[in-house]
Amino acid sequence: MADAKTKLGGGFLAVERLLAEVRSDARRPGYVLLGDEAFLQRQCRQGILDALIDPQFREYCVSDVDLSEATIFDALDQVSTPSLMAPFQVIFVRNVRLLYQRGAKKEEFAAIQKYLKLPNPQALLVFVADHLHIPSDVRRMDMQDKDRYERIRETLGDGCGIIELSQPEEADAIRWAVETAERRGVRLQTDAARELVDALHGDLMRISSELEKLLLFVDKKGTIALADVELMVVSAKQRSLYELTDAISAHDAGRALLLLQGLLNASESGEDGAIGHLHMLARTFRQMLVIQEKNVRDSRGIWQALWPGFRVAPFAVDDLIRQARRYKSRGNLMRMLERVACADLEIRSSPPDKMLVLERMVIDLARTGRPLAAADR
Repeated sequence: MADAKTKLGGGFLAVERLLAEVRSDARRPGYVLLGDEAFLQRQCRQGILDALIDPQFREYCVSDVDLSEATIFDALDQVSTPSLMAPFQVIFVRNVRLLYQRGAKKEEFAAIQKYLKLPNPQALLVFVADHLHIPSDVRRMDMQDKDRYERIRETLGDGCGIIELSQPEEADAIRWAVETAERRGVRLQTDAARELVDALHGDLMRISSELEKLLLFVDKKGTIALADVELMVVSAKQRSLYELTDAISAHDAGRALLLLQGLLNASESGEDGAIGHLHMLARTFRQMLVIQEKNVRDSRGIWQALWPGFRVAPFAVDDLIRQARRYKSRGNLMRMLERVACADLEIRSSPPDKMLVLERMVIDLARTGRPLAAADR
């Protein structure tokens, strides 16, 4: 655990407060896990179960109720009814967004409030509201997400504890990675931790997964250096991404679709990692935009044009300059960024088929603008 001087903030602090409250007499009858930060949601779930459930009874004590398959009345009936097999129950309610669609749901919210006023003391009700994103700086929250946030507070805030799982600051993510490695007896060098977080764009779920691989990779060496991160994490992922942007900039939609499929297949999170892939794609197009605006022609110029934390992997410098030159105007690259932003918004709205959203986006990107003559590529 970090000491007072280095205590993690934001979403990390919210998880810590939740688990401290769950273990105490101040435990609320219900909680809302607010935000789409999957790693912090997993930390909350695991911490709650470790605090309240005997492992030998876990099969009988934990339930997940999906509101796309059942009603909130089913969940309330389950949490209200004492179990003959379980000394304590935890009910996770998923797809909470459906409570805020298709009508006012007055009866549903009235039933929830009635339960929370007279709850089952041997049960805990946890709403998983992962249909909105809370950035590290809440002032930058999307207006639609602000409206969702306020509606949840208005309807569930009186009876439930609201746990804001905001996206961690970069410094917190770096410190978490360093401390996690330290607990495993491995020293993660600061520049290596920074590169790990930067390469994965602060996505804690992916950072956690890649850090686990690095811990196994270094094994008895006892130290994770920058070179280890570049070898195991950065190069492989970015090479696939640059191949995708190469196909897009060359207007080869067929090859781009095949590369997109390969990128998703190579990712442990598959389609669920779509937001992370969109973030990386947008970052690459922003790099191209700077390259074009600064009229960068070679590797010497690119290090002056791109600032630390926004630089290109060394192996991709020439390739990215070549790709940027394929676009005839700043407007073409701005349209690329706008199309990625639209796909990001659509993905965050929980579409029935994320792959279809990504495929449509890639086809649109490959059609945007016209490449220069072959001699200029």
